[in-house]
Amino acid sequence: MLSDQQTGAVMRAISDRIGEHASIPGLRYSQAIVNAGREAGASLEHPHGQLLGMSFVPRELVEEQAGFARFAGRCLLCTTVDAEENVGYRVVYSDEQVLVSARSGAAPLRDAGHPPATAPPAHSPTTDLLAVGRALKIALGRLRSVLGDVAYNLVFHSAPYRAPEPYHWHVHVGAEAHHRRRLRARHRVLINIVNPEAGAEELSTPEPVAKTG
Repeated sequence: MLSDQQTGAVMRAISDRIGEHASIPGLRYSQAIVNAGREAGASLEHPHGQLLGMSFVPRELVEEQAGFARFAGRCLLCTTVDAEENVGYRVVYSDEQVLVSARSGAAPLRDAGHPPATAPPAHSPTTDLLAVGRALKIALGRLRSVLGDVAYNLVFHSAPYRAPEPYHWHVHVGAEAHHRRRLRARHRVLINIVNPEAGAEELSTPEPVAKTG
């Protein structure tokens, strides 16, 4: 497993590359993803990342932007984070900078990591990037402790380039399963059969500390 320093270096690299893409004419969005395991679509045996420069904005991002634009008042995601912390049922991990929560309903991804700042990753302070990297490492460690060597995807959602609408970047963590892949291939619908509250309770248990000596 990567150290906090190594995880932070990965987060900074993603941030720097997204910043470079922003200056390229014709690119409207850059999708950063990390794949691990064949079931998650990985083409290599080890976890690896990809950064895809796009001339269009993916539909899921368009829909998220619309949600942020319709929400009057505070940031939509900040309000959601506050509500999750107040209720506590779906919180997997939280600290002063990041919250990891289980998604509710038929959401396709099991966890979402929310940094506190609305600035995109390319403009986020190093402390935020380090905090998100550490939270992702903890979330993945807990997934492995519960599900074993499970395949997973990390999907970074950030604001499209030159978009005036407010947006709060975040990361989706999805543990893959064979039945989910079949549903996605046939119907383009992802169904989470895990109760979010039960999943959060199981994943929020800290990993046991190995004894030495």
